[in-house]
Amino acid sequence: MKAQLLKPYANLVRRRLRRSAKRAVDNQLDILTDLVHTARNTAFGQNHDFGNIKNHEDFLQRVPIVDYEGFRQYADRIKEGEADVSWVGKPKYFAKTSGTTSGVKYIPLTRESIPNHFGTARNALFNYYAETGQGGWLNGKMIFLSGSPEMNDTNGIPTGRLSGIVNHQVPAWLRTNQLPSYPTNCIEDWEEKLEAIVAETMHADMRLISGIPPWVQMYYERLLERTGKETILDLFPNLEMFVYGGVNFEPYRQSLEKLVGGRIPSVETYPASEGFIAFQDSQTEEGLLLNTNSGIFFEFIPAGEIFADNPTRLNLSQVTTGENYAIILNTNAGLWGYNIGDTVEFVSLNPFRIRVTGRIKHYISAFGEHVIGKEVETALRSISDEFRAEVTEFTVAPQVNPPAGGLPYHEWFVEFSQPPADPATYAAAMDRAMQEQNIYYQDLISGGILRPLVITPLPAGSFREYMKSQGKLGGQNKVPRLSNDRKIADWFSAHKKS
Repeated sequence: MKAQLLKPYANLVRRRLRRSAKRAVDNQLDILTDLVHTARNTAFGQNHDFGNIKNHEDFLQRVPIVDYEGFRQYADRIKEGEADVSWVGKPKYFAKTSGTTSGVKYIPLTRESIPNHFGTARNALFNYYAETGQGGWLNGKMIFLSGSPEMNDTNGIPTGRLSGIVNHQVPAWLRTNQLPSYPTNCIEDWEEKLEAIVAETMHADMRLISGIPPWVQMYYERLLERTGKETILDLFPNLEMFVYGGVNFEPYRQSLEKLVGGRIPSVETYPASEGFIAFQDSQTEEGLLLNTNSGIFFEFIPAGEIFADNPTRLNLSQVTTGENYAIILNTNAGLWGYNIGDTVEFVSLNPFRIRVTGRIKHYISAFGEHVIGKEVETALRSISDEFRAEVTEFTVAPQVNPPAGGLPYHEWFVEFSQPPADPATYAAAMDRAMQEQNIYYQDLISGGILRPLVITPLPAGSFREYMKSQGKLGGQNKVPRLSNDRKIADWFSAHKKS
């Protein structure tokens, strides 16, 4: 059986990870030196005087913070087929993603950076096996709900979704365990693809399921509809592992566990097209282990300074717990000073573990409150548990000019699978919880600038319809939880069914 054969390797992976975690700061400085040395003769390296960079201080003086728009001039040159632009040679792949402000983004993946993506996912799974002794998932079928593995061509560079690219890196020994089939994985229409996945997996010995929670929930619901089973564990009695990433699991936990029929051990990951940043290395400790020895040099900017002209840029040796940081990447795929738009908080410095707290662009500060994702998710989880309500999905936006007049407020659009028995009391409790989470919000409420939040319940399937309308149904696409404008809110207001 594969599990028994691979147990020594799993133990080796865990030992290596633990040794590496103890050298995290030294590894980071070594990576910075190696990255700068390797890229010194590229166009980017020459433009930014890499030849005279000796340490992080030198680096700070020469390399600015950019988002994709700032990197675009180099990305466009790489797309045209030019070599040695921001990294040596040409990329092995382009990961194609859709951004909220930059349109389609082309993120290079190089031969040097590919191990960061696939190798980290492998390490997360084997580390779990070594920690818990649970490796039965290796002996059955595994499903990875992902994008299509089909590639397009960009001047000789294969181009596709990251999750599809990673499918090409799955080793032969694991392919026999993997579902869905390649033809099914290539189906672009999510609803058609979901039906094909259900047909292929409903009679299989599923042991491991991986995907982002809202789309896994759709998969579970469809499985139960097709089979008539009460729970997923009735259908897949050997299911023993859930791997997820991309969104906070907690708002989905109650609904998913109800569908499953219990709690399945899980491993949280933090992958991005720009790099695999962290993963859950412990079933007993909080947070995700930062991937400090995998070709990425991390920098951290206090979140309140991210839009300043000269923000504080910290390396790993300078961070503290309890601070909200924007995370900046410098990688062996040729990204430099790259702001991916996420904020994180360190929950441990020995080892360096983080939790994702939100998106820089996903916040509400229409009145100076700067409410972030972690705050709304914490409030929602605690109050929904108290009122025994179950939330399928939600998003929050400011209502600056209420149609009926009166004070402005935060409007929560919530799709319930189990609504609260007393919606008014539930909303009032949610508002109190938000005031506890955010002192600025509390000041605005107590000062009579805002009225308490308003919850607008939505019919079942509303968020799926919204994502479908945006061409983002399925795969790795996520609903923005927070908006500082009314774009998403106005869509729901216009399409809300009576």
